[in-house]
Amino acid sequence: MEYRYEINTPLGIITLIEKLKKISHICYGVKQEFLQIRIQKTPLLELTEIQLLEYFEGKRQNFLLPLLLEGTTFQIKVWEALQNIPYGKTKTYGQIAKEIGCDKAVRAVGNANHNNPVAIVVPCHRVIGANGKLTGYNGGLKKKEFLLKLEKAL
Repeated sequence: MEYRYEINTPLGIITLIEKLKKISHICYGVKQEFLQIRIQKTPLLELTEIQLLEYFEGKRQNFLLPLLLEGTTFQIKVWEALQNIPYGKTKTYGQIAKEIGCDKAVRAVGNANHNNPVAIVVPCHRVIGANGKLTGYNGGLKKKEFLLKLEKAL
């Protein structure tokens, strides 16, 4: 069973999706692809809402949520590496590529970041360009900048 719940945050509406009793998506706005999923505030979606709101209030640095990450083997490796970037820190796309043993796959790491289904909790916003500049973010660079300033990483 899948369930959907939408929450209001400082970055606007964020849609939460629960699938198989795990969080499968956290995305900005209301996505057309999820509109057919039943809206219901399950205990897991409520816990996710609480943890995200605590994060936005500056009271939470780590998330304790069961995740269902569905993607290619490469994408999952990248998403797992992202979860090891500490709160308030950043890494470059190249550093992530090296960490997963694919030194030359910098663009592929960027593509995996772009396709990250679990925004904020899988912190792709903590990945920056080699020159230290903010580059690409599925939610837009203003949201990325907001999150990094919230974490005092900028």
